[in-house]
Amino acid sequence: MLDWMAWTWPTAAFFAIIATILITFTVLAIKFPETPRVGVLRIETTRGDRLFITLLGSAFINLAWLGLSGLPQWQALILCAVYAAAVFRWV
Repeated sequence: MLDWMAWTWPTAAFFAIIATILITFTVLAIKFPETPRVGVLRIETTRGDRLFITLLGSAFINLAWLGLSGLPQWQALILCAVYAAAVFRWV
């Protein structure tokens, strides 16, 4: 079913999870509007901004992990989860 684009199930799952997160954040924004807040970056951010910062930072964490570490990639997920928690808490 996914062979037309040479996708693997983990790749499809990754994009499905990202789509689910985006839909969830859209519903949250509609049901619970928020005012921007200022964190350690000294810029106003909303939930969506913090999600974008988290996804972008996680991509760089994973790329650095691939290039600089010989450890299994799933361990980078732990670091990304800690990073995401920090971004949503303090940014």
